[in-house]
Amino acid sequence: MGHSDGEHQLEGDDLSADDASWSDGVWSEDDDEGSGSGSGSGSGSGSDADSDEAAAEESDSSEDEVAPRNTVGDVPLEWYKEEEHIGYDIDGRKIKKRDREGRIEAYLKNADDAKNWRKIYDEYNDEEVQITKEEAKIISRLLKGKTPHGNVDPYPDYVDWFEYEDKGHPLSSAPEPKRRFVPSKWEQKKVVKLVRAIRNGWIKFDKPKEENNLYLLWGDETDTAENKRHGLSYIPAPKPNLPGHEESYNPSVEFIPTQEEIDSYQLMYEEDRPKFIPKRFECLRSVPAYEKALREGFDRCLDLYLCPRTRKKRINIDPESLKPKLPSKKDLRPYPKTCYLEFKGHMGPVTSISVEITGQWLASGSCDGTIRVWEVETGRCAKVWNVGGDVRRIAWNPLPERPILAAIVGHDLLLINAEVGSEEVQMRAKELLKIDEMAPQDNTDGKKPAVRWMKHEKLDGITLIHHKAVSNVEWHFKGDYFTTVVPSGDTRAVLLHQLTKKHSHHPFRKLPGLPVAATFHPTQKMFFVATKKFVQVYDLQKAQLVKKLESGFREISSISIHPGGDNVIVGSKDGKLCWFDTDLSTRPYKALKIHSKDITNVTFHRKYPLFASSSEDCTAYVCHGMVYSDLNQNPLIVPLEILRGHSSSDGRGVLDCKFHPKQPWLFTAGADSVIRLYCD
Repeated sequence: MGHSDGEHQLEGDDLSADDASWSDGVWSEDDDEGSGSGSGSGSGSGSDADSDEAAAEESDSSEDEVAPRNTVGDVPLEWYKEEEHIGYDIDGRKIKKRDREGRIEAYLKNADDAKNWRKIYDEYNDEEVQITKEEAKIISRLLKGKTPHGNVDPYPDYVDWFEYEDKGHPLSSAPEPKRRFVPSKWEQKKVVKLVRAIRNGWIKFDKPKEENNLYLLWGDETDTAENKRHGLSYIPAPKPNLPGHEESYNPSVEFIPTQEEIDSYQLMYEEDRPKFIPKRFECLRSVPAYEKALREGFDRCLDLYLCPRTRKKRINIDPESLKPKLPSKKDLRPYPKTCYLEFKGHMGPVTSISVEITGQWLASGSCDGTIRVWEVETGRCAKVWNVGGDVRRIAWNPLPERPILAAIVGHDLLLINAEVGSEEVQMRAKELLKIDEMAPQDNTDGKKPAVRWMKHEKLDGITLIHHKAVSNVEWHFKGDYFTTVVPSGDTRAVLLHQLTKKHSHHPFRKLPGLPVAATFHPTQKMFFVATKKFVQVYDLQKAQLVKKLESGFREISSISIHPGGDNVIVGSKDGKLCWFDTDLSTRPYKALKIHSKDITNVTFHRKYPLFASSSEDCTAYVCHGMVYSDLNQNPLIVPLEILRGHSSSDGRGVLDCKFHPKQPWLFTAGADSVIRLYCD
């Protein structure tokens, strides 16, 4: 009894008190029945208990002592789920499955069995195993987080196994030896030997393997990458269409064509002609062989052999996400959108307008043979000149102290005093327009001079008589030079004139085509000449071609330079407008199809990021064009407003448009003899 009590006391210390199955009371009831009845049975009972413990310790449940009787190895037991056996023993005999008990029977059996909590079902061997007392102790200690065996001390005292002198100073205080600071001669000899071997070619390095430059003839890069990973994918051939009612040997009456329809098939093109004409037979055995069976089978084989097939990946993309995100129009104000004032007085179409540099005066030319000067704020006509011919183009001198107008009247160019400003300014303008005799012209080629400067007695101005009709005139930003364009193929098509010296010369010996327009760079000594298909940029100081801009249009009609000088817009006669970034490329940065008819003029604003275009479809487009100082950022182009209001006359609409030099206002001149002012 004393031995049993002591054993129970040890077990109580090792087992968990929280789990009922591992409590002390269970051990006393199950395993120590002999100890409880020792007074009545004597030593015989004690021997029986010892024999039970020995039998439990020698049970077959220990995998270390007895090998499993099922020898199937790593074969999953699910394969024997539908079989009557679970495997084979060491002799090769089948191991039959036990009869399964019901849940109620198992519950009643386990309720009467006090040792049920110590039994575990071994699915691999299809048997129940009872754990021993020592195994229960190990499980209990593992649940508590202790070592499996109780006689192991997890925290033993440190034992110093080494004895040495001067225990108080474990590190040596001896100075570092010299050999640690001197380079090794042996390593030097080894390195020299390796270098000599590499130079002599005794040591050869592995060269990288060259990949075969093979690619699929009908595939793309993505297909090639997938083929490397997964191999060539099989793409089935498209199946031919199944025969319908027309191919039946006894089709319905509505499928059988009449003789007139058959005759009409012969008048059709071969590709539009039906491939099969249905016929009707009384029975199936009277159906003849198909005469095109061999031919169509051969064509089918050719299609399968020659026609390549590729697998196309469909990408589901929202179309709205592909549209560029443009800023709101409210954030881009101010810009002209409402007609504020109308200038009426001309009797014919207003072909050209020009705004004075201060923005106070507006000059206009018309086919009625008059030039008018208007006051912008009031719309009052301040001056009228009857020049006696159609005014095609008009341009105001960009200097405020020189109120001089250059107008193309008929075939020649007319310079007149606008008679605006102070008396001192008008006197200077009159002195510039004085000419006593015909100025000598450039006559180096021995030919007739290209331009003759003549005094206009009636208007007290100067007339520049050209050899052919002039189509365009533009001033230099300094106000002394101006250029005229004569649409001809000779060397005198583009001319430069100097007002102070009354001198003209032709700077180009040859042009690639008929010139349409010419203009000066806003700040540099550059000159732009627009032909029907190209825009050529010349350096006047070096007298050489710098760039050639390719528009791709059928015919260029107008050109305008950004105040910064690096961007150009070009209008064409097919209703398209293109934006050039000369620093980026010689091809258009953006091409806009905005008008349905010819574009008559394009223009930039001097101060605001705006540009406009006018067309013969009676509309004028206003767009936002922001040019950033950062060269890595592209210009921002946003269409803003379509200005309408002009009526068509003889198939012509808006003939010219100009911005106010200081305000976000736009002037438009129409074929209906009206000039409109659009404001924000």
